[in-house]
Amino acid sequence: GVADERTETDIVTTLVYKEGVTYKTRPADLKDGAANAIKLFITRNLSQNTALRPVIVTLHDFKLAETDSGAGGVNGHLTMAISFGLRKDYGVLELVEYKSGLRYTRPYGQAEFPETILRHGIEGAIKWFNNWIEEYAQKDIRLAKSVSVAFSDYTEKPEGDTIYYAVNRPLAWDDFKDKPRAGVFDAEIFAGIGYTEHVEVEKGVIKLEIAVKVDMPKSGSWVKSNALDAYSLNHEQRHFDIAKIVGEHFKKKIAAMGVTPDNYEASISMEYLETLRELTSMQNQYDLDTHHGNDRRAQADWNTRIDEELKELGVK
Repeated sequence: GVADERTETDIVTTLVYKEGVTYKTRPADLKDGAANAIKLFITRNLSQNTALRPVIVTLHDFKLAETDSGAGGVNGHLTMAISFGLRKDYGVLELVEYKSGLRYTRPYGQAEFPETILRHGIEGAIKWFNNWIEEYAQKDIRLAKSVSVAFSDYTEKPEGDTIYYAVNRPLAWDDFKDKPRAGVFDAEIFAGIGYTEHVEVEKGVIKLEIAVKVDMPKSGSWVKSNALDAYSLNHEQRHFDIAKIVGEHFKKKIAAMGVTPDNYEASISMEYLETLRELTSMQNQYDLDTHHGNDRRAQADWNTRIDEELKELGVK
């Protein structure tokens, strides 16, 4: 397709013509308008494969101006600014802009010469864009055709204030560094989920690596001195385990999505918000069922449930 975003859409040329014994200039447009004329010219001169992605040519500047040289001829100047983009469901994804200029001198009698210059200008722009596509089709993220997603678990070494979940790194009471809060609870842990992304484009495929963070800040977790026992520590560890389970759910949901280059960022962001809701809901249900660990039978049931799901997810 061809779109016209010029400020003056009804004038393409200002041509020199003879009136009596003098030469004057007058404005003119292409037949049926510049956008339609250029689209027809491209259609007639280029084979098209509709199985490939549709390109939109947008005119920003396309003007040919002639003046009488006063020396038996006509001076002409073609200026062009054309952008190329891909048509998407949401509009046009701009790719690259082409700018060019061409000057010429013609005899008075060659009135058809400006049309030849306009043709050369369009042909030059199309050839330039074709070369650009050949160079960038495999490495420009805007031209990627698919997305490949790989997952990992985020870690940091040496360990700082934040503990990142690992099977061989269970919690200890020394990890609870914050000052105890007043109230009925004996301990509190803030287990969270986040992620980082690394993106590369290889052979037209977006290689997306997502490192999922299941973490606990030591400075945001606390325990009272009367609760420093193994049973209470297990209750807090299970909060951390729940975060790991939900983090694994996040991975599985993203893997099952079948994301595309156009939607992968938004889809992952939306699923992350759902993951945070799931985390809050599951943590609240755990504390509600176990009465914050005071119901030992319910705690034992949750211990079994958590261990079984960690095993099913391949964590343990």
